[in-house]
Amino acid sequence: MRPVYRVLSCLLLILALTVIVKGAYVRLSDAGLGCPDWPGCYGELLVPATAAEAQPEHLEARPLETGKAWREMIHRYLASGLGFGILVLAMLAWRQRTHSRQAVAVPLVLVPLVMFQGLLGMWTVTLLLKPLVVTAHLLGGFSVFALLIWNLLRVRAPDARRLAPGAPVARACGLALVALAGQVFLGGWTSANYAALACTDFPTCHGSLWPDMAFKEAFVLWRGIGVNYEFGVLDTPARTAIHYSHRLWAVVTTGFILFAIQRARRHGGALGRRLGWCILAALALQITLGISNVVYGLPLPVAVMHNGVAALLMASLVTLLYYATRPTGAAGR
Repeated sequence: MRPVYRVLSCLLLILALTVIVKGAYVRLSDAGLGCPDWPGCYGELLVPATAAEAQPEHLEARPLETGKAWREMIHRYLASGLGFGILVLAMLAWRQRTHSRQAVAVPLVLVPLVMFQGLLGMWTVTLLLKPLVVTAHLLGGFSVFALLIWNLLRVRAPDARRLAPGAPVARACGLALVALAGQVFLGGWTSANYAALACTDFPTCHGSLWPDMAFKEAFVLWRGIGVNYEFGVLDTPARTAIHYSHRLWAVVTTGFILFAIQRARRHGGALGRRLGWCILAALALQITLGISNVVYGLPLPVAVMHNGVAALLMASLVTLLYYATRPTGAAGR
């Protein structure tokens, strides 16, 4: 396997994490519509310095705010670089496909996935921050990140052994990843519907353990075309239902992750114990950040870190799953 493939695999993983964190920053700083058009910004490839340099038809849709526009465009540039890098990675993998240790399936799957991510990025703007699109875009970003982790592990440890012969770790880890994916969806749905501050006390919400909530209204996935979702359209009971669902599923997710940690520590030997400690540290930090978001009124650095640590928590679980499932000497196609 050529060194350039190894280096590119590592760089793309770092870039994917950067795109996730930057996307969270854009979303949480209300810059998702910083550029009202796509792929340019007010009709230009670079953000106009003044309103006089912008295309008039786009100014009618939204006044120019240079700071928000640059935050949005930098995210687009980074995401475009990630997409181009993944295309190069897939081409290199295909050219080296005859090598016994060259995995090709993951790089090839990443190409259509990142292309679909590009479409979701476009629809995020053109459909005016529709929550389903914004949430799907977040899940897509996490999926790209998880696959890049798996690809890098194949590069660095192609002959990795299982944690222990017959170790019952993979199933527990898989369940934890499914639960975490559900929590990421709920987190994206909370953010996209501006429900992060629907409850400002903890562990209660509006002073109650079961506040007034409207679940049916909260989880309407599609409300038609032409609705501008910036700053949300739901009333308080619906936003409360979204926020509280995110809290409740966090408890479920924590249980599944702790179960996976217990399995890894019990059946995974020294490596399983080390990975278990890493997962536990990421989980503890993530819970702390989530509670801090509520208690301190969603401070931007904490909210952005909450997204980044979620990605790191997923990374640790994917790593555990890799070492729990890879047989010795696997060619790994």
